[in-house]
Amino acid sequence: MRLKKKKKKKKNLKKKKKKPKKKKKKKKKKEMNEILEKAKLWLSSTFDAETQQEIQQLIDTNAPDLADRFYKDTEFGTGGMRGVMGAGTNRINKYTLGRATQGLSNYLIKNVQKEQLKVVIAYDCRHNSKKFAKLVADVFTANNIKVFLFEDLRATPELSFAVRHLDCDAGIVLTASHNPPEYNGYKVYWSDGGQIVPPHDNGIISTVKAIDFSEINFNANDTLIEEIGKSVDEAFVNGAVKNGSLSENIDRKNLKIVFTSLHGTSIVSVPEALKKAGYTDVHIVEEQKIPDGDFPTVKSPNPEEPEALKMATDMANKIGADIVIGTDPDCDRLGVAVRDVDGKMKLMNGNQTMVVMTQFLLKKWKEEGRINGNQFIGSTIVSTELVNKIAANFGVETKVGLTGFKWIAKMIQDYKTMDFIGGGEESFGYMVGDFVRDKDAVTATLLACEVAAYAKQNSSSFYKELLAIYIKNNFYKEHLIAIVKEGMDGAQQIQQILSDMRNNPLTEIDGERIVTLSDYNASIEKNLITGKETNISLPKSNVLIYQTENGTRIAARPSGTEPKIKFYFSVNTPLDDSNNAEKTEAELDAKIQRIIKEMKLN
Repeated sequence: MRLKKKKKKKKNLKKKKKKPKKKKKKKKKKEMNEILEKAKLWLSSTFDAETQQEIQQLIDTNAPDLADRFYKDTEFGTGGMRGVMGAGTNRINKYTLGRATQGLSNYLIKNVQKEQLKVVIAYDCRHNSKKFAKLVADVFTANNIKVFLFEDLRATPELSFAVRHLDCDAGIVLTASHNPPEYNGYKVYWSDGGQIVPPHDNGIISTVKAIDFSEINFNANDTLIEEIGKSVDEAFVNGAVKNGSLSENIDRKNLKIVFTSLHGTSIVSVPEALKKAGYTDVHIVEEQKIPDGDFPTVKSPNPEEPEALKMATDMANKIGADIVIGTDPDCDRLGVAVRDVDGKMKLMNGNQTMVVMTQFLLKKWKEEGRINGNQFIGSTIVSTELVNKIAANFGVETKVGLTGFKWIAKMIQDYKTMDFIGGGEESFGYMVGDFVRDKDAVTATLLACEVAAYAKQNSSSFYKELLAIYIKNNFYKEHLIAIVKEGMDGAQQIQQILSDMRNNPLTEIDGERIVTLSDYNASIEKNLITGKETNISLPKSNVLIYQTENGTRIAARPSGTEPKIKFYFSVNTPLDDSNNAEKTEAELDAKIQRIIKEMKLN
């Protein structure tokens, strides 16, 4: 009897297991039906024949990417609206861009009290960027808004500059930054030249969401479009030279520079800025000079990747260059490679570049007698804490914002009575002064070269200056990994990972006790040892940060622009002598890898 009962139980268990599967299938079927109905709406006369044809084909062939195209709408994230080009609500196309622009037009008309509203539009080298820029201009002019449209591709920081320079109410740049060739995007800037932040971001988003695609006004008024170019270029480059120059006593002619635009927009402004600043020994990677949305010579046009700068570093080794600079397609981020103590080219990470440039900016301000306790440096919650230490050494405050450069630009508005010196983030972005209100690879390129030239004439180097900072403040090593989780299921998996980290927090990592868990979504920092909770004053954001008793930090957040979850690691230890730098770095790298293994992220 007992045996029979046991068998019965097993059968029951089996039955119970089947039920969730059925529920899952039903849920999946329901979701797909909803997606199909959403897709069929794009077969109406609101959409052009080409779009209708593309959608019909996807429906007919039961295409696997139909769900990805319609399971959500493209949204404004940390870097604006960005996605793969094609038909669908979760794609970049005529209608998603038109809807965003119509929404922005409605918002401007309602909230900005001006007789003649004005916007400026720029675009990068990507496929369809020029066409999309004109389309966006058409929607603005259809709503009686004047448009300044750049004659050809331009760097994103120049767009940020142009908003204030031309006294505009908003700005748009068509770009997908360093994303793959199939991507494009749409970044919105407010009248201060910074990307949109609260309350305008939420206001614009809700206005956009309320718009039906049939409400987009595409009836352009070309008389309201004014083409711009050289005069704005000149003003922007002059501003870059003024802000990016450290001192008049630098031997700029003695610095050998290799520069690559990685097929992007920086070719328009960076060589000119270097020339105006007095750098004459500049070598451009010719194979990557021509703007090209296919980015044919690189796997990814991302200066964070060593592979992207390989052609440039190969050239540097061939000609004996001191420094390599590479910028991403829209020229808001830069990669820097310099010679280490053994004379080998070494790619700096974003934190390292930020640290050295901040140190030199602070030295400049101190030498000029401009530091009086009313200045600040800008950084982010996932960037190195070393920059905070350096600023404190000069008696300067570091204000820390959320991830995304718009929060650093916002600081200038929030603290108008204070002087903004500079600010940066770990993802290779830096902003010098406040003449541009976004990360600016043009001015940052000049500053990096200034540091290298000044160090060289004083028998030092960019890298040796970094080591001197480590000796004084500890050797900090940061590392980033990004795990790709595509589609609807991927988005759910990312949320699950963050939920597990939030609700079942680690208590120890690599033998170190975790002291605090900062949950920026809940706006609470919790001491995991004492249980004490402290409020976080920053806006809510889906970011978690663990901090150990020894100063190790682990941060996790979903990407705002790509189907990824990002993990940021920061470890540090004392460095007594520059000769021990290589050994110390290897130890810190090994520590990071142990943490990654322990968290089962590899």
